[in-house]
Amino acid sequence: MRLRALLETDALGLRLLGGQDELDRTVRGVMTTDLRDPSRYLSGGELVLTGLAWRRDAGDSEPFVRILAGAGVAGLAAGEAELGDIPADLVEACDHHRLPLFAVHETVAFATITEHVVRQVSGERAGDLAAVVDRHRRLMTSGPAGGGPEVVLDLLTSDLDLRAWVLSPTGRQIAGAGAPLPGPLGATLAGHHLAATRTGRRAPHRAAVAGTTYSLFPIRNTGRGAVPAARDVRESVLSDWLLAVEADASDWPAARLDLLQGVTQLIAVERDRREAARTVRRRLAQEVLELVQAGAAPAEIAARLRVAAPVLLPGLGVAPQWQVVVARVDWTAADAAAPGGVPGDIAGGPVAQALLEEILVDPAVSGPDSADRIAVAHTGEEAIALVPLPAGPAPLPDTVGDTTDTGAGTDAGIPAGSGGPVRTTGTRAGASPGTGTAPTGSSSATPAAAQDPALHADALLAAVREPLAAGLADDGRLTLGVSAAVHSAEGLRGALEEARHARRVAAARPGRVCAAGHHELASHVLLLPFVPDDVRRAFTARLLDPLRDYDRRHRAELIETLEAFLDCDGSWTRCAARLHLHVNTLRYRVGRIEQLTGRDLSRLEDKLDFFLALRMS
Repeated sequence: MRLRALLETDALGLRLLGGQDELDRTVRGVMTTDLRDPSRYLSGGELVLTGLAWRRDAGDSEPFVRILAGAGVAGLAAGEAELGDIPADLVEACDHHRLPLFAVHETVAFATITEHVVRQVSGERAGDLAAVVDRHRRLMTSGPAGGGPEVVLDLLTSDLDLRAWVLSPTGRQIAGAGAPLPGPLGATLAGHHLAATRTGRRAPHRAAVAGTTYSLFPIRNTGRGAVPAARDVRESVLSDWLLAVEADASDWPAARLDLLQGVTQLIAVERDRREAARTVRRRLAQEVLELVQAGAAPAEIAARLRVAAPVLLPGLGVAPQWQVVVARVDWTAADAAAPGGVPGDIAGGPVAQALLEEILVDPAVSGPDSADRIAVAHTGEEAIALVPLPAGPAPLPDTVGDTTDTGAGTDAGIPAGSGGPVRTTGTRAGASPGTGTAPTGSSSATPAAAQDPALHADALLAAVREPLAAGLADDGRLTLGVSAAVHSAEGLRGALEEARHARRVAAARPGRVCAAGHHELASHVLLLPFVPDDVRRAFTARLLDPLRDYDRRHRAELIETLEAFLDCDGSWTRCAARLHLHVNTLRYRVGRIEQLTGRDLSRLEDKLDFFLALRMS
């Protein structure tokens, strides 16, 4: 459709403020945004709708319009509900960049314009499809949020008998009609979608799981499945939502495919609104991070935390503990000189930021609002999360970077209080990752679990490792480090360094998705990843190759025996019981190990060498 057609539709209530000569531009989609820089979500040809919440003063209009013009949007429509008349500086900026500008009357909902454009771009519907789209329009205009994604999905179920779910890139359910999608199934579908997107296959993607076929539609602002050639798919593949439909769309008529693509655009409106809502939390995290890195006084950092606490823990007035989580995404270019080289046109920081915001959401909690207590900033190629935890037991004296805390309810000027945990699923001691329930055989969480709401590195990635590995493919890596909890502003700098060091430990490990926690920094685990590969190979070969060769020839299980013997702290009785051997048989095997290697397993030094060799092999 052309921009000119919008003015001819009285129900839209549009008034042209500038760009009379550009009204023959083609509109290929629609996007609602109040971001100061929405460029990452634009592909060209959109009609951009804005409520002007991004504008603080007259100087903001020029850079905003310049970004839109550079992205090749068709036009801009600004709502009058927020400021009344459209500011003159915005009119001048649009005139300077030859960008058509419309005023939207305060009585007209953006959802009305969105639905009109989607319907016109996709073509007129027939029969039941037309009825569904019309009902979408009516329901989406019922409020500022348009009723949310659930409204659209309910209509798909009731009118077209299609079960559908909106999923995050890790498979977490954001919205759905009817029964929730099981968590493992969501992760599997997300993995299929990410893998197909990385290989460049055209959407919708088809996935068959346990005898059921699903069609996967990306939720992007273009309303089409392909990523524009001007943008690298790696910039968005790990942050885009997807629509999973329980049906095989490969034989659908074009009209039904167009309808589903239009539905993804309607859901994208909600996605953009949620993205804009994260801006405040990101800014809070960025301000605290800058103070911490600049070595600001604890009192100044605490003042910022007093601002952050009510936003991240609304209504609780809590004096939380804090943890720091650091994440990094590295892309290896085909022509990079060394592993981990990042192509110049891919910024790793924003990608890691979006990923970390998703990873920190409790996987058992559906809906976008579950991320409301997560503040993530990015600096350079790193993303850094400031995670509030409920006030817990007093810290031990050796808590990293927090030597002045007394364990009392107030410190460094943060108001006292109490509140619930921010994230418990998969992180409490003894709980199963991704379930949020007590261990098997227990009717409720253990007291230890209730006192330990802290994040744990392995549990954070347990539910998301599979889909993220698919999205990273063979040229990306995600590494993550988690600090210990600190109880004062003074402890944040130490927690940040601790999380960064833990992330470096994770980066030294093999695998696409790796994490390390603060507890590993006081263990041999900290040292092993930094042993050079040639030293590692020589050390393990000298100690273990004679045993492996002997096992291959005689099936003697000497390596298994050595591991069990060391794991039992050299106890003959416990080791024999574990291996279901007579003690004399165990003594014979240990004697053979000593004979083949020239070592004495009664000596601590030799036990330690074997232990490290097994860990490095």
